[in-house]
Amino acid sequence: MSRYPAAFIRGGTSKALVFHARDLPAARAEWDDIFLRAMGSPDRYGRQLNGMGGGVSSLSKVCVVQRSSRPDADVDYTFAQVQVQEASVDYSGNCGNMSSAIGPFAIEEGVLPPPPDGATTVRIHNTNTGKVIHATFTVKNARPVELGDLAIPGVAGTGAPVRLDFLEPGGASTGRLLPDGSAATSVLHIPRVGGVAASLVDAANACVFISAASLGLSGAESADVLSGTPELQKTMQNLRHAGSVAMGIAPCLEAAAAIRMIPLIAIVSPPQDTFTQDGRRVLAADCDLVVRMVSNGQWHRALPLTGALCTAVAMQIDGSVPAALAAPARDPDALRIAMPSGVLTVAADVVRSADGWRAVSGSFFRTARRLFDGHVYA
Repeated sequence: MSRYPAAFIRGGTSKALVFHARDLPAARAEWDDIFLRAMGSPDRYGRQLNGMGGGVSSLSKVCVVQRSSRPDADVDYTFAQVQVQEASVDYSGNCGNMSSAIGPFAIEEGVLPPPPDGATTVRIHNTNTGKVIHATFTVKNARPVELGDLAIPGVAGTGAPVRLDFLEPGGASTGRLLPDGSAATSVLHIPRVGGVAASLVDAANACVFISAASLGLSGAESADVLSGTPELQKTMQNLRHAGSVAMGIAPCLEAAAAIRMIPLIAIVSPPQDTFTQDGRRVLAADCDLVVRMVSNGQWHRALPLTGALCTAVAMQIDGSVPAALAAPARDPDALRIAMPSGVLTVAADVVRSADGWRAVSGSFFRTARRLFDGHVYA
């Protein structure tokens, strides 16, 4: 066993081990084994009891931070999704929730010089996608402020707001906002299901959007109900594989099966009354779209933040599945997405020109909390 300095931090609705790049081997090929041992993977029981993971994808994450050499960024941030039951670490996408922890970590750990008291902005280069995120939060006495009044769906208690602005998020995974061409909706051919209308959109992370009705669902089902339907699980897996090939992420279905993180798969439905994981009613009048999303093979109990941003972008692309189902009168500065933990509000700036659609930016607020720091043994 070796030990590595690390912090354990909640960012949004995720938790991760956060490392300095300087404390890890220079050879990236050695990272996977360290991360797998630290998180307790692979675990055929699905609980990661022998490590820091929590048995679900949102609790099995690693972030690596260092000073950036890019002129438009302050820090580099590499995200690693550690699979729970497999000996696999996926670097194919970004975690938007954990992005909220990177700026505060960089200040508190001295990666960046201490800023004056007040609001400060850290420019984060996500190495997985090549995109830049601006994180704005309050600093006092050279430390990020964590206490505050902001509550976010899926997290008990409140915290200080961290505003995340994703700059030019289009094409993060594939290089194009609409990876399969200019069409907002395509048809994916799925075994035992047939042709399914889908919108393939890539903003912050690549996503496949399909209507709940096309799969015989209402869209209001809970994550537990969806998880307990084996045939649906297989269909969602096949949709991910087909979407991956159609978007150019993988050259074939076999290769797509090895890329677990992207694309994310979302079933969407019009505004309707739904219930949250803790039994609270969400009224149709309080949302613009209802979304249930699969991340790393699991139905998410909230919504991956990159998936929420991609959804907000897709809602504004004429002809897309989300745009067709969303409330007709909606505010692009406050798009309300109902998901299993409540309603997430996202701002997305999307424009259309002679060259096609462009995602200018996407913004939302998160909270973050350092849980402990010290050494992890791996």
